Amino acid sequence: MRTVLVSGARRGIGAAIAARLLGEGHNVSIGLRGGEHPDWAGDASLRPYVERLHLVDYDALDRNAATRWVGEARERFGSIDTIVANAGIMIARSVIEANDDDVQAMFDVNVQAPRRLAKAAWDQLAECGQGRVIILSSLSGKRVKSAKAGSYALTKFAATALAHAIRHAGFDLGIRATAVCPGFVATDMALGVSDRPPELMTDPRDLARIVSLLISLPNEASVAEFAVNCQIEESF
Repeated sequence: MRTVLVSGARRGIGAAIAARLLGEGHNVSIGLRGGEHPDWAGDASLRPYVERLHLVDYDALDRNAATRWVGEARERFGSIDTIVANAGIMIARSVIEANDDDVQAMFDVNVQAPRRLAKAAWDQLAECGQGRVIILSSLSGKRVKSAKAGSYALTKFAATALAHAIRHAGFDLGIRATAVCPGFVATDMALGVSDRPPELMTDPRDLARIVSLLISLPNEASVAEFAVNCQIEESF
């Protein structure tokens, strides 16, 4: 059993990950802005596991939020060994159309927030000898799909690099980090920028299965990147 912190878990990919890990027997602490309640928490199938569910007020834009969250989760469960940094935002503007505030907001949420979360939990991740950090990046962190996705891609390339940087920093401590890079996933974000029908997009529950696998692998089976797609592309 692991103790997992999942950001951005009210709905979409984060919700699917949190619900799956909870159902598999892990302790799950989720960070939500303003005391929000996750859409999925009322699912009757999860009621037997609510004693292992921990809700924390967490704002990815708050520089001190990660430290508070880690402290509260450690107090609740005693230790932390896994971070799933899923919270992210997209502003669909080219690098020319975007203003400084647009780019800064995406960097703050997509890059700085997961970096702070990993840093705040670092000693705990190292102590267990099998710490895991999953950064939900994107195929936009591997290629620029369009001009409108350019500013978002700028930050997601950085998120992918962050996963590699964490992997290097923590490898000798038993910490393994993976950048999970999906294409179109059937979430509100993707449906808002694509005409592709949701049934032809990746199901968030399949990403949850992938994350479950990644955090269960031994140190000797480290996966640096995991690309997932629902359509043919040049490389993915």
